[in-house]
Amino acid sequence: MNNIFLITKREFLTQVKKKSFIILTLLAPLMIIAFGAVIGMMFKANESHISIQVVDNSGIFNNQLKSDDKIQYEFIPSAEEQSKLKTLKSNENLDGILILPALASNNFDDLEKNTRLVVNTKIGFDTKQRIVSDITNVIKKEKIKQLGIKETQLNDLDKNFSLKTINVSENNKEDSDLAHGIKSGLSMILMYVTFMFIIIYGVRVMRSVLEEKNNRVVEIIISSVKPFELMMGKILGVTMVALTQFIVWISMSVIGALILNTSFNSVQTNIPGGNDTPLSKLDVPQIATQISHGLLELNFPLIIFVFIVYFLLGYIFYSSVYAAIGSAVDNETETQQFTLFAILPLTLGMYGSFSILNNPDGPVGFWMSIIPFTSPVAMIARIPFGVPAWEIALSIALLLGTTIFMIFLAGKIYRVGILMYGNKATLKEIWKWIKN
Repeated sequence: MNNIFLITKREFLTQVKKKSFIILTLLAPLMIIAFGAVIGMMFKANESHISIQVVDNSGIFNNQLKSDDKIQYEFIPSAEEQSKLKTLKSNENLDGILILPALASNNFDDLEKNTRLVVNTKIGFDTKQRIVSDITNVIKKEKIKQLGIKETQLNDLDKNFSLKTINVSENNKEDSDLAHGIKSGLSMILMYVTFMFIIIYGVRVMRSVLEEKNNRVVEIIISSVKPFELMMGKILGVTMVALTQFIVWISMSVIGALILNTSFNSVQTNIPGGNDTPLSKLDVPQIATQISHGLLELNFPLIIFVFIVYFLLGYIFYSSVYAAIGSAVDNETETQQFTLFAILPLTLGMYGSFSILNNPDGPVGFWMSIIPFTSPVAMIARIPFGVPAWEIALSIALLLGTTIFMIFLAGKIYRVGILMYGNKATLKEIWKWIKN
């Protein structure tokens, strides 16, 4: 046990003393925020503003097609249609001409067949769909008007129904759309972080083992410690490195949420409708404040606890597999035939967890969060929505037992494979190592 502690300490200090680790740990959250901001700016910069002239031969679209910051509609007389079409190709201030034919005998099918948009540049799919939607809305209003329905009645027909959901299992707490969105977003973030870190740090353990094996350094090391102690020391050392990063990031996130939450009451006072106001009508600081308040309303101590426990057990479980793979092969090329066994179950758990967002308590979510191969990802995806205590306890017990068993198997493979050189390990040989 003392040797395991010493190796763990060495692996941990070797990583955390690096300047790159300190910089990445402190700057990673800011880099992620900056990355998201850059992506948002790229989408904003790529938005197009087009100018469309409209020839309305039907007489029903005039002043009905509304311009905005993306599409500018300009109605022109029918007599100018041909002259505008001739100069369209060389007109840099105009992107297209929308020609709407005359409406004969209220035949909207003929109107649709003969309507055409002539452009001098490529327009995006979203822009085309927006124009189609604008035309469709006008035709819809015209059809309803012919039925004798008034504008006020039409607006009343289009009014959305707001359903208030109260969860009796959460002390009659109202579950708003914003709260569901926050839970879904948090679920995906935690799921991806767990998946990526298990893969990244697991591969780091495998490469470390493979490097020491190829350099024959391991022959000197195991003269002082047992192979199992060396394997566990490496796994636990890298585990502590990842845990240190998580603690720093979680602390920064909670502090940031608390700071933003202090202005929540003033934001609610200044926003008509309070929590019912759509995020699209808020600015960035107000959105951040609403989200931070929603996060703090969750049982985040339980979420953090479950996240850390499942990450640690899941990481140790899969790192044992990676360590065994690293000891059984001689080069990174040979690892590809074995790493599939480690990646597939975890990938299944991640992509299968997308179904959990729509039905967290469904059979898929339940079994994926119980089966040890997928529970490190699936349970973390479910926890923001609330999970019964007995399911968490059962899942942890199964994952813990399976992790201990995997460490035992990996130790037997590591013990023999770490000293094997020149022989290409096969599944049959690995099975022999496990049985001996």
